[in-house]
Amino acid sequence: MDQDKIFEILTQVQKGTITPTSALNQLSLESTQNGFQDLVYAKIDHDRSSRNGFPEVIYCEDKTPTQVSEIFYNLTLKNDRVLATRATNKCYNQVIKYVPQAKFNELSKTIVYQNDSYNTETRHKNYGKIVIVSAGTSDQAVAEEAYETATIMGAPVDRIYDAGVAGIHRLLHYTDKLSKASCIIVVAGMEGALASVVGGLVKVPVIACPTSVGYGANFNGVSALLTMLNSCASGVSVVNINNGFGAGYQGALISQLKNGGEEGND
Repeated sequence: MDQDKIFEILTQVQKGTITPTSALNQLSLESTQNGFQDLVYAKIDHDRSSRNGFPEVIYCEDKTPTQVSEIFYNLTLKNDRVLATRATNKCYNQVIKYVPQAKFNELSKTIVYQNDSYNTETRHKNYGKIVIVSAGTSDQAVAEEAYETATIMGAPVDRIYDAGVAGIHRLLHYTDKLSKASCIIVVAGMEGALASVVGGLVKVPVIACPTSVGYGANFNGVSALLTMLNSCASGVSVVNINNGFGAGYQGALISQLKNGGEEGND
């Protein structure tokens, strides 16, 4: 590392804009030769974006706010976008001390960062449209996690919320929008029947995401999961219970195929 860079980091410590620990982490980052940064409690995979097309995502549960904020900050040094899932207000309040531009969606429990060099409009021209459909308002938190994930990955997303099978006319009102999607993410709890209904209406991939919403015999989402896995509609694939992140990520990958996936390894 050159002396100008070291001086810049030390000046930030003097001004109080970063902590000595963060400065040490940054110095470690700049000097790493192995493609990852060792923070002792975490090894940040800085090569993830070049391999998979998107940076390593931070799963915040069971991490301390300090750990989340330090990982988040160090990821921003090498990436134009960063995503953290299952975050809390405490995590966010710590993150914005290091990354003031970070934004928190309290419903989806996600923290996202996007720097000015990332051109969303350009990406939207290259990606197909994703439509996220949720069965009920109670499923919205998981649907929002899918939305935040797909959006930060560069995909344009439309949302249709509270359109479950108990009032199927609500879904049928949006058949034109569904028919123009590159893929559809269906988020549903209770019996999880909505995924089969949507799968029978469209000719694009449907990603079914079961939620733990429901009464006792729903078994915390197992009932919806089994219904979706046993769907008779073609083209329906299933992610784990409450895994809005997984659904959004997969949806964004599919949407990139509109132009042959040319944006997939940016």
